Amino acid sequence: MAEHAPLKDTSKSGIAPAPACTLVIFGAGGDLTKRLLMPALYNLSGGGLLSRDFKIIGVDHNANDDAGWRKDLTDTMQSFTKDKTAEFHADHIDKTSWGFIAERLHFFQGDFEKDESYQALAKKIDGNAIFYCAVAARFFGPVVDGLGQAGLLKQTDDAFRRVVIEKPFGSDLASAKALNARILRQADESQFYRIDHFLGKETVQSIMAIRFANGLFEPLWRREHVDHVQITAAETVGVEMRGSFYEPTGALRDMVPNHMFQLLCMVAMEPPNSFDAEAVRTEKAKLAEAVKPIQPDQAVRGQYAAGTEHGKDVAGYRDEPNVDEKSSTETYVALKLEIENWRWAGVPFYVRTGKRMSGRLTEIAVHFKPAPYRLFRDTPTDDVAPNVMRIQIDPDAGETTEINVKAPGPQMRLGRVETSFLYKDFFDEKPNVGYETLLYDCMTGDATLFQRADNIEAGWAAVEPLLEAWKSAPVELYAAGSDGPTAADELLARDGRRWLPLPVGTREESSR
Repeated sequence: MAEHAPLKDTSKSGIAPAPACTLVIFGAGGDLTKRLLMPALYNLSGGGLLSRDFKIIGVDHNANDDAGWRKDLTDTMQSFTKDKTAEFHADHIDKTSWGFIAERLHFFQGDFEKDESYQALAKKIDGNAIFYCAVAARFFGPVVDGLGQAGLLKQTDDAFRRVVIEKPFGSDLASAKALNARILRQADESQFYRIDHFLGKETVQSIMAIRFANGLFEPLWRREHVDHVQITAAETVGVEMRGSFYEPTGALRDMVPNHMFQLLCMVAMEPPNSFDAEAVRTEKAKLAEAVKPIQPDQAVRGQYAAGTEHGKDVAGYRDEPNVDEKSSTETYVALKLEIENWRWAGVPFYVRTGKRMSGRLTEIAVHFKPAPYRLFRDTPTDDVAPNVMRIQIDPDAGETTEINVKAPGPQMRLGRVETSFLYKDFFDEKPNVGYETLLYDCMTGDATLFQRADNIEAGWAAVEPLLEAWKSAPVELYAAGSDGPTAADELLARDGRRWLPLPVGTREESSR
């Protein structure tokens, strides 16, 4: 397909606005559209990153019209000025930025599973188009089938056609392979953008810059110098009103093959030859494929029971709405991962994720091997603590490195200090919900931050033994507001290691 002519740089950020296109959102009345996509588009509008010829068509099976949909979304956007728990919060909504979006909103009522809906939709679309599946996972296949059969995915030299698919992409390896095979019958792999909102976070994207743009770190980023790595994604919220989704899903399916494996790939992949999308995605896929399938004795599953969060009593998972009172669904997972390649052989990667934890934290902690003790054998120093580099993603975005120095005084005593930075102290951070970069990249055709079919399938392959074993395995209860089940501590203790403590009292703003 021919390349598009360079766009005139007219954005406020010095970045060229995306080319003109029509964004078709399936699931126009859904929560994802209201709470994430519209705020992200509003922010892109405020940054001057959308073309004047940009257009949005919302598709939903419920009755509505252009004016009604605009009012619904405007009311939701305005509510963010009062809702401190929203993913997007602003003191006020800029009328110009939102007006740009609102006047481009068009509603289309259609059934996702009826051919005539797609045929009618085709009459409203000309030129570049992006089809966003903001719908339940069971509709991913039917939507792509409908688009393909109506000819809406056919590209020309003058027009691209792309499809954005949210997670969960499959529920196991077999279903992921089946879905990949199904959608690839309708369009080429390059047209599919499997989205993971974790990769929209600036600090996650910055992992590559920290590793590859600093000669200080990359030479040490290997098994000769790294003892182990801890990857944590802890939430203080429970499942809230998502019980009907969470019951058949659980923490393993919800978090590990996608979010946690994306963090793993970013921190452990080999340096790509360039930042070309395929070069980066190839290295991520190679890393995921090198993860040894996880066995049950290398995994812990837990479920939160009643407990206390921020001084308030909270219910256990089994007492949440739409949850079976005898449920064995896990809300916590801890894993020991082994990567079978030259860089990481013998270095364990410990991964944990859970709900109703004592603190909110998403971070990657690289624990380096300790320095030799012999030099300090005749000093009062009992131990030389290993260095730890913590890449903080949420709630604070930054980096902290723990090092040893001499404590003041006449004797050689070591003291532990931290060197750290927060992004907000050095950069002018703009409000965002994590989808801005991803939407812009999709419009400009940059697939670097999106998952390829082989990456998806490698993630499911790694957890496949657990999915089978956990069908009948018991789940260990842990008190809400704690650091998780005791078995998770024992998982590391067997190797002579322990988890870094979670921060206490960091309140979660909202469930993802």
